[in-house]
Amino acid sequence: MKKVAIIMLLLVAAIGAAGWAFKTGVFRNGDGDALTLYGNVDVRTVDVAFRVGGRIAEMPIDEGARVTPGEVLARLDPVPLQQALAAAKAEVAVAQAAHDKSLAGNRPQEIAQAAALVDQRKATAKQAELTFSRASRLVRTNAVSQAEADSAEASYREAEALLASAEEALSLMKAGSRAEDIAATEASLAAALAAQDQAQTALDDAVLTAVQEGFVMTRAREPGEIVAAGGTVFTIAIDRPVRVRAYVSEPDLGRVHPGATVYVTTDSTDHVYSGTIGFISPTAEFTPKSVQTPSLRTDLVFRMRIIVSDPDMALRQGMPVTVTVPAAEAGPDA
Repeated sequence: MKKVAIIMLLLVAAIGAAGWAFKTGVFRNGDGDALTLYGNVDVRTVDVAFRVGGRIAEMPIDEGARVTPGEVLARLDPVPLQQALAAAKAEVAVAQAAHDKSLAGNRPQEIAQAAALVDQRKATAKQAELTFSRASRLVRTNAVSQAEADSAEASYREAEALLASAEEALSLMKAGSRAEDIAATEASLAAALAAQDQAQTALDDAVLTAVQEGFVMTRAREPGEIVAAGGTVFTIAIDRPVRVRAYVSEPDLGRVHPGATVYVTTDSTDHVYSGTIGFISPTAEFTPKSVQTPSLRTDLVFRMRIIVSDPDMALRQGMPVTVTVPAAEAGPDA
């Protein structure tokens, strides 16, 4: 009876193993040439930080929470950033006004004023010319002294110079701003607008949001703390997609290829996960100490990345796993 019981137990175990093999496809091609590899679930974390410094005003997320892309993780006190934005907007207004003035040129009243000055200088120059002409005639008859004639000539020359100056001033008024001045005010306006955009970006960055889906592993700060730009506030573990880092030895390299279906198991459960080989490293490396394999640790291996298609909460980051490549064959390019 004991022998019968032992035989029955062995038979059940054999049937169970065969069922697992059929499920995973180990014997699906009839040769049973499965390849067993070892590795770990990739640890993928990201340190989340503000791009600007300030005082933390709110942190609605705690450790262990699952976050989705776009979800608010924390907020800074926005008042200093709002004030900086207001100052930047005022600088834009000043630069815009200066640029508009350079484009518009001089006002009609200013041009009319310059034209009136030209008329005044013409009258003065005409009167000085008459006085000089009279003095030139009288000095020949000794009716006026030479000094008086020289003074009349000097006054005439001065009046002509003042008239020329007023005419040039009127010409400048009519011409408006120089192209260089317009370009300068345009550049100043562009700089002010850039500063305003920068201030707006800083204000937007006062809200920290999740970029990827995952779990909050560490909450490194608390509300009320002053943080510098780039200082870690949360550490988030990225758990989708689940990636397994496994290693294949050089003699077995020709038996695996990207796109091949594999099966992943752990020591903690009997569940068999499906996966696909997504990447095989083109360079060799020594077997990492964290990977338990029957081969010597000094063996050269090639790293592979496997994407698990049906992960669950039991498959945790850093966990050692066994990877089975059923009926391993060379890829199409091998």
